[in-house]
Amino acid sequence: MKKRTEKVNKEKGNSGVEEEPSQTAGSNTQDKCPVQSLDEFQCSGHLDVDFPELCALVGVKEIPDVRPLKAASPLTGDTDQEQSFSETCTTAWSPKPCLHVEMENEDSRSVKRVRISGWRVDEVMAGVLSKTLPSLSNLQSLEMWQVGLTDSILTSLKDTICLCSKLRRVILEGTPLPGNTYHILLGEDSMISHLSLRNNGIGEEGACLIGLTLSKNLLSLNMAFNAVGDEGAVYLAQALRLNHTLLYLSLANNHISDAGAAHLAQVFGPFALTHEEIVERRRLLKRKDRLSAQLISEDSKCESSPSSSSLECSIKSATKKKDSSKKDEKLTAGKKEDLKVEKKRSLDTKIPQGRGGKSDGKDKHTSVKEQETEEVSETQSPLLNPAIQSTGGKVIHPGNTTLLSLNLSGQSLTSLTLYLSMNLPTFSSFLLICTGNKLTQRSLQIFLSSVESQGRRGLQYLSLNRNCFPSDCEVFLKLQEIMSLKDPRNRPDLAQVEAEQGQAA
Repeated sequence: MKKRTEKVNKEKGNSGVEEEPSQTAGSNTQDKCPVQSLDEFQCSGHLDVDFPELCALVGVKEIPDVRPLKAASPLTGDTDQEQSFSETCTTAWSPKPCLHVEMENEDSRSVKRVRISGWRVDEVMAGVLSKTLPSLSNLQSLEMWQVGLTDSILTSLKDTICLCSKLRRVILEGTPLPGNTYHILLGEDSMISHLSLRNNGIGEEGACLIGLTLSKNLLSLNMAFNAVGDEGAVYLAQALRLNHTLLYLSLANNHISDAGAAHLAQVFGPFALTHEEIVERRRLLKRKDRLSAQLISEDSKCESSPSSSSLECSIKSATKKKDSSKKDEKLTAGKKEDLKVEKKRSLDTKIPQGRGGKSDGKDKHTSVKEQETEEVSETQSPLLNPAIQSTGGKVIHPGNTTLLSLNLSGQSLTSLTLYLSMNLPTFSSFLLICTGNKLTQRSLQIFLSSVESQGRRGLQYLSLNRNCFPSDCEVFLKLQEIMSLKDPRNRPDLAQVEAEQGQAA
């Protein structure tokens, strides 16, 4: 009996020992705290998983669905592009809030395009987007239409956009802001290359702020269906004098008349620099001359100092001799594997030897040269254009030849019909600008002079339709003829021309 009792107690003890790990595992599972805030949440990069989980975490009652979006044509800058976003909003609209996405491939982590249309993005939803969008490593386009933002939410959205490494195209339309703070999307750190701000009620103050903050990375700006007016057009024209990176600009339907259009037209032809611009040009020229003199001075020091290349050659030759002697020893010993190891060691020792002595000075001079060359390239601006000339006591700039497309067309009935036929719920702050431009033959003549002075450079597309002049106006017809010759689609293929010239020769 005693032995049997001891055996039972022993079995109980063993079973107790075996149960301990399971109890410990259970306690560890309970110790794991659930996610309590957005900061603690770790996104997986799967938008269809992260987005609803985050919405539930912050208490969103009606969580928007994540739905696929049909691929659209790329941003071209043509007149037809003015209607593309409105058309896709009409076809993609849903009575229930949803997040439309387009993916690069079947992988759910390859989302490259996100669209939000027709429902309000408040501070809570902006927080969810600030967490999910940066986790999309392939996000290239963010499109928002009638989302009811505020100025503070736009600031948060701007910070989110900066965190998206590949995001280059941003569309924010039908969302007027009381403070007209759209310009914050175009700061110095902005990587946006295509920005559309249509139908946001942007007035002359907003246009002024945008003109002052045009970033060097911006290539396309669409401001159609706003209220820029003549004063706003003057501010944007002032920005185009010294911004030679923007390629496409649309100011269609902005209540612009000859007064504002004339300033825009003059930018594309020769214009006189202002006193402030002349002073800035002189400062840049002095800086450029000083940096060039430093480069010449560094070059002369390098030439006068003993050449480090001869030292490197002597070191290499000595190393080669050592290698050859070691090679003979190893060959006689018949250890080819050891020979390979020794070769590798000798190659590794050449690097620190070659950098000893005066060679460090050479590397230092090279880095200084590269740094100063970068500084010189940074100082290159339109004010340093070599074509600038002094004539009659004035400094004349040849004009902006970078902008390729300008749209100043008037009211389009087709576009207006698209907006009115959507029958979508609108917000009280939503405003539809139906005031077209009002250009006459007076501003047409200025455009004609500027375009003629550009030759084959500069503007390639100029839309002035539906303004206050007859379609058979002589100046307009002549302007259309010149623009038709400048249109790349009407030019013969360069390869074809070279082939024909070769056959003729």
